[in-house]
Amino acid sequence: MTARFVAHDEEAFRKILGPEPTLELLLEDNSYPFAHEAGVYLQSSDALFVTSNRFRDPDSEQQRVQISKVVIGGASRGRGTVREEVDSSAVPMGNGGVNYGEDSILFCAQGSQELPSGLYVMKTWAPYETSLLLSGYHGRPFNSVNDVVIHTDGSIWFTDPPYGYEQGYRPRPKLPSQVYRYNPKTKSIRAMVDGLGHPNGICFSPDERTVYITDTDWYHGGGSTDDAKASTIYAFDVMFYHEEPFLTNRRLFAMADKGIPDGIKCDMDGNVYSGCGDGVNVWSPGGVLLGRVIVEGGAANFCFGKRGEMFILNETRLWRAQLGIHVRGALLGI
Repeated sequence: MTARFVAHDEEAFRKILGPEPTLELLLEDNSYPFAHEAGVYLQSSDALFVTSNRFRDPDSEQQRVQISKVVIGGASRGRGTVREEVDSSAVPMGNGGVNYGEDSILFCAQGSQELPSGLYVMKTWAPYETSLLLSGYHGRPFNSVNDVVIHTDGSIWFTDPPYGYEQGYRPRPKLPSQVYRYNPKTKSIRAMVDGLGHPNGICFSPDERTVYITDTDWYHGGGSTDDAKASTIYAFDVMFYHEEPFLTNRRLFAMADKGIPDGIKCDMDGNVYSGCGDGVNVWSPGGVLLGRVIVEGGAANFCFGKRGEMFILNETRLWRAQLGIHVRGALLGI
């Protein structure tokens, strides 16, 4: 395999990559790190929404995050990739996101000193109408909501680490670092997981019997790192007691050896992918490292497109990896 695709289990990783894997640079903008988080693919328009890393606005001198809509082009599409900056003022310090219904995206907003952290719903077309869905736990404000996934029953699961406070744009936390479940039908919110340093990425296995959650405690918001802290993916079983879900049997699924396992997703075969310090790492459902898609500078997040394509967010660059055309992301199944 080429240096861009590094196998640890040659046979298993080759099945994922297919006969001719490729890695194509779609877009580059060195003026600011536009491609950091979210990565929400829209099949109907062949586009994806991304959030930038935080950067200092030259006009206000304040930290901010920019949301962009990217219409996919490149060699495989026969046209250029086009990026549109979306008015992001209604989603303060946006981060993770997920498809929400047919025409909306549910964004995580880390919040600011003035505006709440929480879950915000944005329409996928101009003028990108936005509304706040949820901003706290029974009156206590969230810390810095980071990533989100939606169960097929409609419930919303999300992580809430303290990065905003550590990075200087959020008040001191009034909640522990936890993972939550919100039921929009009943307006019920529950804390589902505690005891993690910095809960970050979250996804379900294809059968939704397992939840994967990353703990990125290795990296603190002030920029410091600690090799003795977790850089870990945990797996939990989804069990029902009195007809309600609980997460049980917490176990260490995998540890990222380079950087942190940030965004996390599964394919329809149950393989687990995570953006790490050297690109996207891939593990079997049993926790065995199968291989890596190497991208210099690493990847905080990524998303699957259709027929085995994967869009990798690499700060100032957006990449398209073509895996085997049989690969389907579990989120959309396309």
